[in-house]
Amino acid sequence: MWITFLGAAGTVTGSRHLVEAGDSRILVDCGMFQGDRELRRRNWQPLGYPPGQLDAVVLTHAHLDHCGWLPRLVAEGFTGQVLCSPSTAELAAIILRDAAHLQEEDAEYANRIGSSRHHPALPLFDTAAAERAIGLLSPVAFGETVTYGGADITLHRAGHILGSATVTISDGTRTVTFSGDLGRDTHPLLLPPDPLPDSDAVVIESTYGDRQHPPRSLDRFATEINASLRRGGVVLMPAFAVDRTAVLLMSLRELVASGRVPDVPVFADSPMALAALDVYRKAIAGQAPDIRPLEPGDPFDPGKLKLVPGKEGSVQLNHPGFPCVIISAAGMLTGGRVVHHFEALAPDPRNLILLAGFQVPGTRGRAIADGVREIKAFGRYTTVRARVVTLDEFSCHADADGLIRWLGSGGRPPATCFVVHGEHDPATALASRIRGELGRAAVIPRMGERVRL
Repeated sequence: MWITFLGAAGTVTGSRHLVEAGDSRILVDCGMFQGDRELRRRNWQPLGYPPGQLDAVVLTHAHLDHCGWLPRLVAEGFTGQVLCSPSTAELAAIILRDAAHLQEEDAEYANRIGSSRHHPALPLFDTAAAERAIGLLSPVAFGETVTYGGADITLHRAGHILGSATVTISDGTRTVTFSGDLGRDTHPLLLPPDPLPDSDAVVIESTYGDRQHPPRSLDRFATEINASLRRGGVVLMPAFAVDRTAVLLMSLRELVASGRVPDVPVFADSPMALAALDVYRKAIAGQAPDIRPLEPGDPFDPGKLKLVPGKEGSVQLNHPGFPCVIISAAGMLTGGRVVHHFEALAPDPRNLILLAGFQVPGTRGRAIADGVREIKAFGRYTTVRARVVTLDEFSCHADADGLIRWLGSGGRPPATCFVVHGEHDPATALASRIRGELGRAAVIPRMGERVRL
């Protein structure tokens, strides 16, 4: 068995790992690179292996940095199955359609205002390619084993977002497990990750490999919201459409019900988030295998929830004129409606921009989290005078202790751990802990590196 690291090696984005097992060639995740310009340029480069020679793709979950390059892979010749959990299939369809729409919209806008160095500006992929990719999605239940050639593929619960999975591949001689993105034991909606299956090697994420999450508490969340509302301000929460929007709405519902924040209008302004909430509601009603038992009622309505599907309603939120909360995608201010809200609301010091979770380097979210106060959007600069707060309490990634616990949760610890999906410092710190605490080999692979198990 061989593994080639074609993405998320030395960076926290663009997850793509090629497994050669027996006669099978399987790509685990097919993510889009996000972040600074150098990373985004990689999306235009070839995969590093002929897509037409792949037998299958396996998705760990539906976030863009794990599934977003699928339409490009299809456009370059891939025709096999894309294995994933049933919930991931539903969410990935939503995300890929939205990504294609944004790609086309951004290219059209760049051509209209002349802001691109390329003439004409082209989308990375279009809606037709996205639909072809969606047509290849093949749901597989947690615990079910699918065989390709000499490779057995099994998905287990990862607890990161709805439908997220770890992926175990065995050729009868060697077994490797991919963590994908691991969730936290304290996720308010999802059950914790399943224990690690017996594996010779593990490819493990390291997003928070050098950090511990604070205990789950809504105290600071409530304090910051109240302060902004008292100033007559607007609370803008850039949020991933999948899972993060749901968790933020659940948290606001808890605070409003307990009287810790006032019952002000809360706008969910993202067509993709609204579609994802429908998938989550369906999963709750059907007691999906990764959903926690919940109290009766809509867990996502704080009291005055306003859904904003149309563009006209979204434009009005640029200047709402009254204290309120706006939750809008994308979570790192990389695109979508939230960038328009940011441009309009950031100059007002009464307002609050609340960043709920990790911000990839090179994104607008990371820039304002690091204190940059002149941010470029739509070809012009916006001055950030609003208060900016980052809360790691809402991260849906396991922290360093959680990753170490998961690695030790199986019956037989892996001989080798390949540390991916992390910046240099977190990856290095996690590798050091794996060596010191678990006594296992820990390798941080290079982009394009091929290793034999």
